[in-house]
Amino acid sequence: MSPDADVTHGRPGKFWAAMRGETPQPPAARTLGLEFVDADPEAGVIELAFTATTDFTNPMGNVLGAFLAAMLYDTLGPALLATLSPDEFQSTLDMNVNFLHPTRPGRLLGRGHVTHRDGDIARLEATLTTPEGTVIATATATARVIPLGVEAV
Repeated sequence: MSPDADVTHGRPGKFWAAMRGETPQPPAARTLGLEFVDADPEAGVIELAFTATTDFTNPMGNVLGAFLAAMLYDTLGPALLATLSPDEFQSTLDMNVNFLHPTRPGRLLGRGHVTHRDGDIARLEATLTTPEGTVIATATATARVIPLGVEAV
């Protein structure tokens, strides 16, 4: 993100501070090369980018599905986090991944969406694409909204 552009709209909280680069990202997000692109919290949508390195590949040179799943996981959660207040967090209850197309190392784009929320339970979906628009994997998940500092069960 350009230091001159604040697509986080100055929103408060640890999540947004990390998205703006004001605080360090979690280690897993750094490993995946997570980069914040854009968000529309009112619509429950977030766009992220990831950098798949050659360290993520199988013997055929394709990015392992486990890394693609981790990128989708790190897209689903932030889609919901972007809609929450600074004193709330989310806990993923389940996740289903579909691998659609093999991919090589490079930049990958994640788009997450909160499709439904009823109280503290949310349904989420995400897609992972190449910069050219080829969908390589999709995921759906269910998450629970929890107050910060409360352990998920």
